[in-house]
Amino acid sequence: MQLTSEHKILAESARRFVQQEIDPHVEQWERERIFPARELFRKLGALGLLGVTKPEQVGGLGLDYSYAAVVHQELGRCLSGGVPMAIGVQTDMATPALARFGSDEVRQRFLAPAVSGEMVACIGVSEPDAGSDVAAIRTRAVRDGDDYVISGSKMWITNGTQADWMCMLAVTGGDHRHRNKSLICVPLRDEDGSRYPGVSLTSKIEKIGMHCSDTALLSFDEVRVPVRWRIGEEGEGFIYQMQQFQEERLFAALSTIGALEQALAETEDYVRERRIFGAPVLNNQVVHYRLAELHTELAGLKALTWQGVESVVAGEDATPLASMAKLSSARLARTLIDSCLQYWGGMGYSSESAISRRYRDSRLWSIGGGADEVMLGIICKHLDLMPGGTEGDRR
Repeated sequence: MQLTSEHKILAESARRFVQQEIDPHVEQWERERIFPARELFRKLGALGLLGVTKPEQVGGLGLDYSYAAVVHQELGRCLSGGVPMAIGVQTDMATPALARFGSDEVRQRFLAPAVSGEMVACIGVSEPDAGSDVAAIRTRAVRDGDDYVISGSKMWITNGTQADWMCMLAVTGGDHRHRNKSLICVPLRDEDGSRYPGVSLTSKIEKIGMHCSDTALLSFDEVRVPVRWRIGEEGEGFIYQMQQFQEERLFAALSTIGALEQALAETEDYVRERRIFGAPVLNNQVVHYRLAELHTELAGLKALTWQGVESVVAGEDATPLASMAKLSSARLARTLIDSCLQYWGGMGYSSESAISRRYRDSRLWSIGGGADEVMLGIICKHLDLMPGGTEGDRR
């Protein structure tokens, strides 16, 4: 895809934001195991970076997905993987279906403040007993007059301790596991900041990496919300969520590209300066050959991912390309960053080094947003490489 001057201006704005508003604070946020989402999101919202593709009626820029893609790559350069992931939840995981299918009322109530950064959003799909198998979720939203009464729990919720509302996938009735669920906007806090009635934070989850991104297990005990806060049609939530997954997976690939480009640049600077046996580490053929291989693999990932971006812009089904990009980016992150860390030697094994943080953070992408094995299953089904299957499998 040929990028325009407008793409480059937007990318530069995102890069400056990372350098000035995120990177200087990463060490502190990592120690504290949280970053100030609402404060940071308001600054992002003021620059239009939370609503690049969202409608102008709710404060978005109304641009096509290619503009969001350049922002995602720049966010990936951040010194912490946790911050861009949390931003991605706001822009590409909790809000795409709301922007497409939500009523004017529900978009003004939830989407507009997410675009401005006044509210922090999260996505509620996974549960203690349902992750990769989305259709197995048990949280129920039972109709009671003009309300839904919601009971259940949601796990691995990024932004979960700070979020104001959740885009929740819940069972709303029926026996067909792909036609009995709906997406509902569920408040997590009242206007005064207190917990919404029936919502409780069961636990904050500690993780190997992504330390400054808060992750929670949330419980819902007869939480009452108006039916009109449902997104789109009842029973179509599974389908809507499958569409949202494609943007989530492209976000993962695009932000990973930024992180890998940054890891290579930092490593190349280091091996040029670090001397062993009287010469720079880079002078060793095994080192510069390996770096050349990694650049080649990264170029292939970028080509694949941007083909997926072009597919989205063209209005095509990007499911197979998004799944391939997600799979490839997660696997390349594991090998590329491991190779880079090796050339940092003892400094690479030190917790304070940027490369060690990238090493910890990158491991998530082979698990979260659809594990590698789930991606392979989706790709096989789209290539007709597996017998059988159902309508929900090609997600």
